Amino acid sequence: VSSPWRAAGSPAPAGDAAFSDVKSDDYFRDAVLWAVEEGITHGTGSGTFSPYAPVSRAQAVTFLHRYVGAPAASGATFADIPADAYYTVAVKWASATDVTNGIGVDTFGPAAGCTRGQVVTFLYRSLGK
Repeated sequence: VSSPWRAAGSPAPAGDAAFSDVKSDDYFRDAVLWAVEEGITHGTGSGTFSPYAPVSRAQAVTFLHRYVGAPAASGATFADIPADAYYTVAVKWASATDVTNGIGVDTFGPAAGCTRGQVVTFLYRSLGK
């Protein structure tokens, strides 16, 4: 979440979100609040953000897709992407824009974790660099 926040100029959040696991002195607090304000994330449920949880490939491309305005997309379909999943359009966008093309033939791996290297590559590609 913090990389898109930094790419946006590290803006100060306008308000405060009530996440029980995001404290006022956490280094990522402003990035999290900004991402909520921008509609990039809504947390993980029950008033939590889960800042120390690993990020899945589905979550990573969803954050980036929302950051670029959640455009419609008609990229590749993958056997492991349900048509009605919250991340389906984001995965299609990521495929159509070459942010990522999955992890194998007809496989995206939505629940697989994202390495730091993958996340920064996704960010780099999504910003058109």
